[in-house]
Amino acid sequence: MRLLLHAPNVNSGGGLQLLRAILAVVPSPISWAQLDKRADIGGLLLGNLRIRFVRNTVWSRLAAEWRLRTQCGADDIVLCFHGLPPIFTLPCKVVVFVQNRLLLEDSPLDNYPLRIRIRITAERWLLANLRGRSSRYVVQTPSMAAVLQHRLGLAIPVVVSPFIPEAAAPGQDLAKGGEDSFDFVYVASGEAHKNHINLLEAWRILAEYGHRPSLALTLGAGANPRLEKKIAQLVRDEQVAVSNCGALTTVQVDELYHRARALIYPSAVESLGLPLIEASRHGLPIVASEKDYVRDIVTPVQTFDPDSPLSIARAVMRFMGVSKAPTEVGTADDFLSDVVR
Repeated sequence: MRLLLHAPNVNSGGGLQLLRAILAVVPSPISWAQLDKRADIGGLLLGNLRIRFVRNTVWSRLAAEWRLRTQCGADDIVLCFHGLPPIFTLPCKVVVFVQNRLLLEDSPLDNYPLRIRIRITAERWLLANLRGRSSRYVVQTPSMAAVLQHRLGLAIPVVVSPFIPEAAAPGQDLAKGGEDSFDFVYVASGEAHKNHINLLEAWRILAEYGHRPSLALTLGAGANPRLEKKIAQLVRDEQVAVSNCGALTTVQVDELYHRARALIYPSAVESLGLPLIEASRHGLPIVASEKDYVRDIVTPVQTFDPDSPLSIARAVMRFMGVSKAPTEVGTADDFLSDVVR
């Protein structure tokens, strides 16, 4: 029996971190792999692992699917790490690791670029219509398993098996280098579901209330011009304390956790949420969306409605101990007095 890894289109973010983690397992049970040519797997000791790289084109992806079909035998197991069943029927067991919750939910895609909307729509269709070609699905949280079973109507087993890459030991004394500390940190790239727009609007509301907690973001330079423009506008017009640290390495993220007072996590959709686990292991309090994926893996100290910037702002104020009193409810007589005033 051989384990074959099929991971086209896994080249960034949490997916790449998880891919690197399984490639780093020693001794490796994987004997053959197809990886995205854009994936950074430098520094890994891959031994005798045979790797074929797949370019980001339709023809290269189709060729990789056919190559997978010709490579596997009846006694093999294929791990589809990119979240989709194989296009061609395979003669062996197929395990699909689903890590993109967007493929399982009907959440609107209006805020995504057209190219991303087309890709996600196509992948939703493939996942639904090729579901019978899988022997087993693997996800990382119970709520993800429930969503997958509901979406696909599967009798096929769904296994919950969460894991994260090994990182620096929590609480170790990382050098601060004289850099500033932050009240809140949000470790996330700039995709629409990460919800930076509502988070930044919440920081504007906080400034209206006279509170300006510092916030560190990790957006890649030049990758999110709309968000960068919004940040610059808020800093200029509202004097908010929002800093973009840029895309960071794992070690730099650990250092950022060490300099933060709390993690804020307004993401609307996640299959796991690696920063939630990382921050928890560093002992950071977590202020996060009231979503199933959050409570699957951590216990936040405050939660909010991620669709409401005001709710996010109020949760931040509760954490800071400066929350506003609720609106006082009067009588019908008070109402009429206000009308005739």
